[in-house]
Amino acid sequence: QVRLVESGGNLAQAGGSLRLSCVASGRVSSVRTMGWFRQTPGKQREMVATITTDRATNYADSVKGRFTISRDTAKNTTYLQMNSLKAEDTAVYYCNADGLTRHGHTFASWGQGTQVTVSS
Repeated sequence: QVRLVESGGNLAQAGGSLRLSCVASGRVSSVRTMGWFRQTPGKQREMVATITTDRATNYADSVKGRFTISRDTAKNTTYLQMNSLKAEDTAVYYCNADGLTRHGHTFASWGQGTQVTVSS
């Protein structure tokens, strides 16, 4: 079983910064792609940023130039540095990861979500 735990969600002012973290724990052998998604009430969950094992990154157009995703492979951790925050960034942010368990099975997991609220 693989568990993802996010942290770092908070209330921030527009123009401010927050840093989210997500750790994959449990029977993890290797983590491939890690990513951040976000969701607001009544809307579909949307991709914010992803990063592969080769550190290739992909960003939603709405966050390009403001958000940076990174990872620490040894710690099975991914980070999302969010700068120049806008009110429209307010959402629950979810971590996602896929990879292999110690038993050689593939996994794809979601975290429980962390709330980011940006006041204008």
